[in-house]
Amino acid sequence: MPNPIRTDLHTVDSSSFPYVYEQNATVALKSSDGLVRCNVYRPHGSGPDARVPVLVTYGPYGKDAYYGDQSRTQVHHSAWETPDPGFWTNHGYAVVRADERGIGQSRGLLDTMSRGTSEAFFEVVEWCAEQPWSSGKVGLLGISYYAGSQWRVAARKPKGLAAMIPWEGMSDYYRDRCRHGGILSNNFIKFWWNRQVVSNQYGRPRDEEILVIKDLVGDGPKRPKSSPESLEGNLSAEEREQNRRDQTVDNQLYRFRDEEYYASKEYDLGDIDVPLLSVANWGGILLHLRGNMEGYAHAGSAQKWLRVITGRHDLPFYYKEEVEVQRSFLDAFLKAEDRDGWTTGKAHGNRVAHRADGVDEILPHAGKATHPRSGASPKRQPTPPKAHVRGARHAGKPQLVQFQTEPFEAETEVTGNIVAHLLVSATPQPDGPTPSEIDLFLTLRHISAEGKEVFYTGTAGDAVPLTKGWLRVSLRKVATTHPKHREAPSKLQGFNHICFGPDRMNYITLPVIPPKAE
Repeated sequence: MPNPIRTDLHTVDSSSFPYVYEQNATVALKSSDGLVRCNVYRPHGSGPDARVPVLVTYGPYGKDAYYGDQSRTQVHHSAWETPDPGFWTNHGYAVVRADERGIGQSRGLLDTMSRGTSEAFFEVVEWCAEQPWSSGKVGLLGISYYAGSQWRVAARKPKGLAAMIPWEGMSDYYRDRCRHGGILSNNFIKFWWNRQVVSNQYGRPRDEEILVIKDLVGDGPKRPKSSPESLEGNLSAEEREQNRRDQTVDNQLYRFRDEEYYASKEYDLGDIDVPLLSVANWGGILLHLRGNMEGYAHAGSAQKWLRVITGRHDLPFYYKEEVEVQRSFLDAFLKAEDRDGWTTGKAHGNRVAHRADGVDEILPHAGKATHPRSGASPKRQPTPPKAHVRGARHAGKPQLVQFQTEPFEAETEVTGNIVAHLLVSATPQPDGPTPSEIDLFLTLRHISAEGKEVFYTGTAGDAVPLTKGWLRVSLRKVATTHPKHREAPSKLQGFNHICFGPDRMNYITLPVIPPKAE
């Protein structure tokens, strides 16, 4: 049986913290049955006579799942991948942190990243704009899930939305997250769903949640905090199963982007029209990097910027230097306090950090230089000829083929998208049929002059290669009429098929199809 709705959960604490703390404020949804509960952190004195802009997050990690005594800064109410209320309220912002529908104290169907989820987020943004303490201007700021959800809700153009900072956030549910190149990311989805999401489901008993997480990550400090039990009461395992769409099941069951499961989550990046600062991480090669790049490139915003950082997935968001960039951008568009020229197009030239040695020897400000966006005259060289290398099977791993270029004779910059052109074919197995599928996993590695691999900082602070790529070869149908199709006649007239390699003839192979028997 569904829990009865309680109307006495909203509390206001104006004396215990350096800000007003409202817990479990309720947003009644119009788009679906259910409701969303959120926590509000706002400056003392904010109200109808002192309205403030709002920063809002909406997601599945639990609005009440604080860092607590494990916080590096010992701040109140700081939580995973979301803005710190202490900092932002001190600088004249309200912070609203909402439990996604079906999570924590928000009842309803748990269906992460769905159309229904973004519709509910839309209503939360508009609710924030309408509150008596709100200036009517709302900004989006958060990491990972709290960034990926921004693209979707911004495309819906909720009233009051005035700026967004998706910090390491995918923009394409199918390509960036679930099926890289058509290949299922099953291990990540299973770990994320069970550890980060189901553990926070509305109605889940706390003791059951602890056992599940302990089974996944043990008793160490990496065990995440999660939402307290639902104040309206627990639900049975059967009821909770009926109240969620399991991503581990759905992504296994549905394979193609045009199936209803994936198609229902589609939106047009071109519909986004608010000022945008997309922050990508070079080390996020397994999940978010592509999404931030594509989101920036295709968003319809007239005022948009791309910032690329390095380091772990979670920590740079809270670094003083990065927080000041966030505040500068948001102040410009939510407060009309533009100290750095965001609104006039004069903000921030391209600042580049050059690494002279290994990962551990990077200094915070070493080798940084600033170049204007236009008017600069850097020395440019023609693009060198394509590297032509032959593959060699790895003796210990016969399924692995390695290619290696000749060493560069001088320091070289490679600019633009990296694309690998491979000629592949499938042959019959000695004791079986010809394989019907080819999955390609490609890793690009940086080898030093001493012959050692140069690693980069990955999502968890781990050592990672330069980049990776994936492709299921059967994922080859091309939407030639799509406006982003790179070889559309409207973009490029003429196309030549060539072979890559200086010592090979150009040729094509045509199948010989016998006539149909009478």
